[in-house]
Amino acid sequence: MRHVSLWPILVLVLIHLLGTRLRFLGGLPRSVWLSGAGGVSVAYVFMHLFPELQEGQEHMEENILWAEEFLKHHVYLVALIGLATFYGLERSVVSAKREQKKKDSRETEAPKGVFWVHIGSFALYNAVIGYILFQREEAPTQSVVLFTIAMALHFLVNDYSLQEHHKNKYRKYGQWVLVLALLVGWTVGYLQGVSETTVIILTAFIGGGVILNVLKEELPEERESRYWAFLLGAASYAILLLSL
Repeated sequence: MRHVSLWPILVLVLIHLLGTRLRFLGGLPRSVWLSGAGGVSVAYVFMHLFPELQEGQEHMEENILWAEEFLKHHVYLVALIGLATFYGLERSVVSAKREQKKKDSRETEAPKGVFWVHIGSFALYNAVIGYILFQREEAPTQSVVLFTIAMALHFLVNDYSLQEHHKNKYRKYGQWVLVLALLVGWTVGYLQGVSETTVIILTAFIGGGVILNVLKEELPEERESRYWAFLLGAASYAILLLSL
């Protein structure tokens, strides 16, 4: 029977279920903890995930003939697609909320249809992260710990963003959908492996998504974000990664 570590997936599940209940993280100006968490996530992508993707790029060029000929930076193109995808989703939600508010100035939630599209997209995102998490079972424990910490803090940032957009609908339905998707992705990883090329592509897509989902929360002026907290989180995790 294959030995499986359950603690990483349980940590991510608990973040989804309990993260938004931490009231000290809410409100304006933006919590220093959320800004710091975003900094950690971005540092992990740039210092750990992207170097892995460079190795993945070499693997793809050796194993997929058209990758070298047509797409010299194929892996990074996938990361760009991930970033662009989540940027498009965010813009659609913001636009839908703006239109909804024109019709009813008291309405602060995104329309129901937009809610399910948004949550469905993040469910796919979570499923991929769950799958990648299981694939790291065979990696050194240090690698699993670093990935789990970065994704846990990233989920915290995402949860507060989704709750802000969708209010009670997120607490009532959304968080459960995301937990289920995370578990489904992890379980698929346990039951059925895929090629290394597929894992590389999925990881690149998630890397682009992480960068966009963090920065879209930090940059808007109305967030009153704490740049120093973001910088401290990013610098601290970068130093940790360099020292290991």
